[in-house]
Amino acid sequence: MRIWLDLSNSPHALLFEPVVRALRERGHVVMITARDNAQTVELTLERWPEAEIIGGESPRGRAAKLATLARRVVDLRRWARSHRPEVAVSHNSYAQIVAAAACRLPVVTAMDYEHQPANHLAFRLAHVVLLPAALSHLPLKRLGAAPTRTRFYPGAKEELYLGDFTPNPDLLEELGINRSAGSVIVVARTPPSRALYHAPGNSLFEQALRVICAQEQTRTVVLARHPEQRRALESMGLDHLTIPASAIDSRSLLYAADLVIGAGGTMTREAALLGIPTYTVFAGRPAAIDGWLERTGRLSRLSSAAQLGDLAPAQRARSELSTLRDRGRLLLEHFVCAATLRPPPAGMAQASLGAGTASAVAASRGIAAA
Repeated sequence: MRIWLDLSNSPHALLFEPVVRALRERGHVVMITARDNAQTVELTLERWPEAEIIGGESPRGRAAKLATLARRVVDLRRWARSHRPEVAVSHNSYAQIVAAAACRLPVVTAMDYEHQPANHLAFRLAHVVLLPAALSHLPLKRLGAAPTRTRFYPGAKEELYLGDFTPNPDLLEELGINRSAGSVIVVARTPPSRALYHAPGNSLFEQALRVICAQEQTRTVVLARHPEQRRALESMGLDHLTIPASAIDSRSLLYAADLVIGAGGTMTREAALLGIPTYTVFAGRPAAIDGWLERTGRLSRLSSAAQLGDLAPAQRARSELSTLRDRGRLLLEHFVCAATLRPPPAGMAQASLGAGTASAVAASRGIAAA
């Protein structure tokens, strides 16, 4: 099968890396396009140098966003007519979904944030909608996710690829950070400031950075999404602060951290699932999948920057990578089956939940697990 994968945001390269590998190993042809947004291109070309870059960053303002989206739809439609894929796959790449629908291609989309306004469009046009089980209790039909076209996978999408790496023990040194006895490594991810679903500004994130960087024992790495965020961080004049200028091995960085402050979604969940003490300061409407992580004790919501005073090295044990790899293999089948328009393996959803995840999904539905 000729499969067209479109990557529209930075986390998508990591998410689909094991999926592409599995599809190609099984004889499928995977063609990749990517949008020049945040670190998407850098992460994509690092894995697939043959990928084609189509479209750029989404500007501020609803009208400008729609105009940019429309231009990319036209360009992707032209690309699809030239390359003739048999199915279009993405993690809610709205431009690809519209372009594929215009070409009468089957559309497969995954999504894990129920408050994204464009879900109404993507879910209605998709032939397969792939969602985490934590969303199964929501009235998804109102968003266009018809029950006959909706599939649920257990856990979080980040589990698919989290174990698919070997930690780089030299990463902190490469960033110029010396980890001495008693030092506390903090990693922070900036807000999705250009997204329609995110509230403008995030004062708690800024307050948290000031409290953290004022402590002599801390060494903080902030991963910025956009150039203007990097400039704003540099202008704060904070001590013990590192802002990488290019994409880095984020999983190795998170694995080395004592604490993670997430103002967005994906990287926050990655840290929580890796077993790193993690706070969220996300200013948008809370996601059901994050509520699941909070209920299972892996994620906490920061209510005041004062909670971050007098930080100490982490005490919580990191997750075993072998366990994460096992989870990834189970989730991989859900994505591969969806991408090839095949039904999910019989019994896969129940068999792959595991006791802890089954309890969490049950909790997310407001019922008691057996």
